[in-house]
Amino acid sequence: MKNKINIFSSQLSWFCLLVFICIAPAANARRYTPQTYIAKFAPIAIQLSIESQIPTTVILGVAIVESGFGNSKNCKLLKNHFGVKGKNTLRTRHKSYRSQYKEYDSDSASFADFCKIVTSRKYYPKIKNSRHNSIWLKHISKTYAKARKRWVTGVLYAIKKYHLGKFNRHQS
Repeated sequence: MKNKINIFSSQLSWFCLLVFICIAPAANARRYTPQTYIAKFAPIAIQLSIESQIPTTVILGVAIVESGFGNSKNCKLLKNHFGVKGKNTLRTRHKSYRSQYKEYDSDSASFADFCKIVTSRKYYPKIKNSRHNSIWLKHISKTYAKARKRWVTGVLYAIKKYHLGKFNRHQS
């Protein structure tokens, strides 16, 4: 009986070790919390806000919703924080995951491209001096989101919940 227990214990130890080896890389993969994501990307959003006159709250709010605080697969693999569609190199990198979303060289490139897209739209000159998040999001959603009302509500909720308005103080 004692031998059976020792064999079982040994097999259980090997099984646990195998599970640990398989799970450990996934557990160590960088996962942003809301606080770490905001702390990391607020400076980029503030700088782009100053340059583009898009409120920091809007830039960060959209990034949060679209990337799941940087934890979405598209964000991790493609550095795409905004759900912008375009070309990527997943196939040439032999990834089994396929995506219609654009790949960026850096996180800041994703943020800059989002601002470039917004500033190139027809509505931009009319609203560029507005500090009302809802006005910005209403216009952005027309060419950006399929479920517009739900998307706008989600972004406004993120702005309020995570107190993103404090970042607009850095703008002139």
